[in-house]
Parts: sequence; C-alpha cells; structure tokens
Amino acid sequence: MLHLLAAVLPVFLVVGAGYGAAWRGILAAPQIDGLMRFGQGVALPLLLMRAMAGLDLRAGFDPALLGAFYGGAATGFSGGLLGARLIFRRDWEDAVAIGFVGLFSNSLLLGLPITERVYGADALGANFAIIALHAPFCYTVGITAMEIARTRGSGVSAVTLLPRILRAIVSNALVAGMIAGLVLNLAGIALPAPVAAGVNMLADAGIPASLFALGGILLRYRPEGDMATILFITTLSLTVNPAVTLGLAHLFGLSDGGLRSAVVTAAMAPGINAYLFADMYGRGRRVAASSVLFGTAASVVTATLWIAALP
Repeated sequence: MLHLLAAVLPVFLVVGAGYGAAWRGILAAPQIDGLMRFGQGVALPLLLMRAMAGLDLRAGFDPALLGAFYGGAATGFSGGLLGARLIFRRDWEDAVAIGFVGLFSNSLLLGLPITERVYGADALGANFAIIALHAPFCYTVGITAMEIARTRGSGVSAVTLLPRILRAIVSNALVAGMIAGLVLNLAGIALPAPVAAGVNMLADAGIPASLFALGGILLRYRPEGDMATILFITTLSLTVNPAVTLGLAHLFGLSDGGLRSAVVTAAMAPGINAYLFADMYGRGRRVAASSVLFGTAASVVTATLWIAALP
C-alpha cells in the first residue's frame, strides 16, 4: 500500500496545486486553458515523440500481450459508451467521450512507476510496448467513434467519412508526435544535441503542466448531477478492464511477466488523456475530469488488490 501511495500522492499534489491556484485566483480560467493547450499541443506530443524515437521496436511487441491489454481496453470503451447511452441517456457524442474514459488507463504516469516498484525495472519491457501503441490505438478508436457519432443521420457516406477520420487522427498532436518519433526511429535519425536538449526540456514539462491545468479545470467541472455516471465509468475502468485483460492473458498463454504488466496497466485509473479527448471535442468534460481524479484516488486500493491477485 505504501509504495502505491508514494506513486499516486505526487499526482494529487500537482492536481491539488492547480485547483488551489484557480480557487485563489492566482491563475484565471484563460491562463489555465492556455496551460492545458501547451500540454496537449506541445509538451505531451514531444514526450511521446521522444519515447517512440528511443524505443527498441524489435523487443516487447508480443501479440498475446497487446491482444490481452487492448482487448480489455476495447471492452472498457464499449461498456462505457453503451452504459452512458442506454443507462444514463447521454447523446452519442457524450457517450463516446465517456467511453473514452474507460478506454484510456494511465499507463505512463501510474502504470510504469507502480510496475517498477512492485516487480523491478527489468519488468518494464512489456509496459513500454503497451505505451508505444497506447495513444495511437486509443485516439484511433475514439476519433473514429466520435466522427461517426457527429455525422450520423447526415447522409455522409463511408467514402466521404473515411478521409475525414484519417485527417482527424493524423492531425491530432499526440498521434502526430508518435508518428514523428516512429519516423525518427525507423530512419535511425538522432536529433542534434541542442535540439534534443530543447525537446527534453519541453517534454519533461508535459505531465506536470497538464496535471496542474487539470486541477484548475476541476474547479469548473464539479460532479454535480453527474456523480452516478462518474462512479459508473470509474468502476468500469478499475474492474472490468483489468478483469478482461487478465482473462485474455490466460487464454492467450501470456507469460507471467507480460501478464503482470498488462493487468497492472489495465488496472490503472483513467489517464489525463481521457480529459484531453473530452476537451478536444467539448463533450463530457465534467465526467472525464472528475473520473480522472476519483479513479486515481480509488486505484490506491483497487490496484493493490489486483497486484495481490497476480502470480
């Protein structure tokens, strides 16, 4: 419990600092929004580009690992979308944004350090393989579903819709960062030292800046009226997603090491990208922001239970 608390507490401190800064008027709403745009549009894409550029593409990409993890993630998305639509009567666009909360677990900020603390640094190869595909997979699913939801009933054909979806995916800054990193990796190109140093400075600011901005945004998107939806999608994310991942891992014969990385990552709270996606489309922002906060708090207990159940 203490090692999980040590991993999660810094997240709360940064989010709380942003909340306090907005509450006390130290930063106004436009400044908070600007900080979030910096994180979403500049720093986090560079962080993903750097990670992809330095990844060993020949190691860790086990089909059983990726099938188990992303099968669980897809289940979380489907369950969240259908639950939001059929149980809580949200419109389709809101339902897609809420489903995205169940899709995008916090693989980087929580999954990586918790796996390392519990199983050691040698266990992280599978985590990096998951992280490398996380943003492209989740944004492809989310953007495709959102574009279909936005155009349903408009008579737009699949031939017309497909290029629109592809443009939306490729033009997303986070996915573009991953693609840029992949190009650098495959081409064997190393950035000049001064450029790399500048990229590192900006990339390292991505997570803390985004978490701080999220804290300020939470002041605006309080859970009044949405608590049942927030509890539903948070519970789905912390229970169904890892349960399906665990079942698929056994079905596919995944090794103990891969199983641990996949299930621990799937058991993490919704990541900040859940809010970034909702903010990008202006749908379900209050549910997404509150689910990140509540899920992170609850994962101290739920992640401990999942880890205890693993071999």
